[in-house]
Amino acid sequence: MNPMMKKIMALLALGSAAWSCASTIPVELETDYFLDVTDTHVPRDPEAHILEVAFADVDGDGDLDVIAALELDENRLYINDGSGRLTWQRGVFKAAKHDTEHVRAVDFDGDGHVDVIFVAEDDQTHEYYLGNGDGTFRDVSDRLLGMSEGNGLDVGDVDGDGRPDIVVGNSGSEGQNFLWINDPDRPGYFVDRTATNLPQVNDATQSIKLADLNGDGHLDMVVGNEVPPNRLLLNDGTGRFAEYPDQLQLPEPLETREVLVFDVDGDGDLDIVFANITSNAGKWDKNPQARILINDGHARFTDETADRIPVYKFSTYSAREVDFDHDGHTDLLLSAVAVPGFSEEPLRAYRNDGKGYFTDATDEVIPPSVVGRNWNITIGDLSGDGVADAFVGGWGSQGRLLLGKAN
Repeated sequence: MNPMMKKIMALLALGSAAWSCASTIPVELETDYFLDVTDTHVPRDPEAHILEVAFADVDGDGDLDVIAALELDENRLYINDGSGRLTWQRGVFKAAKHDTEHVRAVDFDGDGHVDVIFVAEDDQTHEYYLGNGDGTFRDVSDRLLGMSEGNGLDVGDVDGDGRPDIVVGNSGSEGQNFLWINDPDRPGYFVDRTATNLPQVNDATQSIKLADLNGDGHLDMVVGNEVPPNRLLLNDGTGRFAEYPDQLQLPEPLETREVLVFDVDGDGDLDIVFANITSNAGKWDKNPQARILINDGHARFTDETADRIPVYKFSTYSAREVDFDHDGHTDLLLSAVAVPGFSEEPLRAYRNDGKGYFTDATDEVIPPSVVGRNWNITIGDLSGDGVADAFVGGWGSQGRLLLGKAN
């Protein structure tokens, strides 16, 4: 047999083996859109409280690793082997078990390596680490300008100097949100601009999103609160924010847990989705229906929920935008918990028709195995195939990894 024929036979054998392997995948783990590879790719920890995850290449090998914020446990780094198989790299972050809620990963000090900030709620102990570029970090938490009951977090360049700044959403009796500007003289250190650059309001913030909402090139802010109302803050370009309540239509009180900002209706500007709960594991209170607010192009937002998404009753602690069917239109994934009762539910998927009208596609899109007290959804290409994957964290639930499938 000549070398070319040997190569062809080897390829045929490989293809046959792959087909045989694929044919044995249990039906509850796979749809045409996602494959649940949790059992083979994610360290087993069925009681973990993974409240948020960030994807970043922390070791410089070209793939995305997973940084997990955990409630009442050590925060974690999962190293990716390049195919989405994750290994817990123990001892990277401090061993203390804080009530960590949120995490962001970005290069704060400008050295080309990914840094990490965590914020915690009940024990008010935030953490800040500078990356070394090899998967290790230096604890520089003493650089943070205050501790708080942190429940929201985002990073972005709000003052236009090219360096990422930090906004922390706070709750509790001292619920003033924080704005920390990256120090131009000492990148990676911060200057507190809370008193001068933010409205002085004692909110109960659960989510903050930075995005340019009016197309002027500056990052504005949407604040999602546990206690109404949510807030729209526009940036004057220097990092000073003013509230515009008349431009954010809120027809009913919300207990918001996640703010999404993306182009819902395909008209080129950014719209808002508020993901909500009825109460935090309590009785039925507020309507947990996600609210869709459409931008007129000038940061005036009109609530068009009734026309754009089916009615539902589950509570949503996390939501994420992703084009799961690869049609060029941004779809929605919503976590789900049954409240009252705080019971496990399937992850939900809603398909966008391209004009911002959503239909429930859960049965078609989400593998039946993805059931839990879903608390976080993070999107990114962990497997390196150019298709978006989804890591789903949970409260007292196994973190799950869904590999996206080219369709």
